[in-house]
Amino acid sequence: MDMDKRIHLELRNRTPSDVKELVLDNCRSIEGKIEGLTDEFEELEFLSTINVGLTSVANLPKLNKLKKLELSDNRISGGLEVLAEKCPNLTHLNLSGNKIKDLSTIEPLKKLENLKSLDLFNCEVTNLNDYRENVFKLLPQLTYLDGYDRDDKEAPDSDARATWRAWMTTRRTRMRLPQNEILQCLCVVGKREEEYDEDAQVVEDEEDEEEEEEGEEEDVSGEEEVRGTISPESPLLNAYESVPLCASVSDQSLAAQKPRVGK
Repeated sequence: MDMDKRIHLELRNRTPSDVKELVLDNCRSIEGKIEGLTDEFEELEFLSTINVGLTSVANLPKLNKLKKLELSDNRISGGLEVLAEKCPNLTHLNLSGNKIKDLSTIEPLKKLENLKSLDLFNCEVTNLNDYRENVFKLLPQLTYLDGYDRDDKEAPDSDARATWRAWMTTRRTRMRLPQNEILQCLCVVGKREEEYDEDAQVVEDEEDEEEEEEGEEEDVSGEEEVRGTISPESPLLNAYESVPLCASVSDQSLAAQKPRVGK
């Protein structure tokens, strides 16, 4: 579907000035440019254009209230000076998976005085020596780069959850992962989070044995078992619940596999 048509669908009989969030992921851009988006979206605060084939943001309209911009998994290699002109109040920018090779490409972002978080996962620039140190020097207004601050402390849950949700939405669409593979990914990441969480509950071997005995007597559904491996406080659980493809785990083959990452 073309971007112009997708925007029309997303409006749902609303006027552009009524829209605060607009998600255009996985639609098709024409000639790698933004189409159908105008400065009539004057109240827009969140815009997501993940995997739409963008090579340029030159057609971006003036969006003074835009705070978060998702541009990941496109083919953008430059021209970022437009962002400072058209979206002066940006606080979060995701450029992961684009063709950004050097620091000079992101230098125009210095003019985004309110920019707090920048993501450059899977961009060639991340392979440069002292990449993180140099980006923080170049963009002193940044608090978080790729989800971590200067002291390698992770961003708050809200930011981590947004990044995870965007990543999962893109991957399940592009890779067509089966339900069980997606859930196994969630389990593994959730387990790692527990392992490195200082407040996580330590499960003793004796308790594990008791759980195994109880498991033989009780019929535990696949969904309950998967959720049991993820901390209730984890942003990943919320992200899991927000992914429609994973909303139900009733598939018999998945129940038969019963991935157990808790051992």
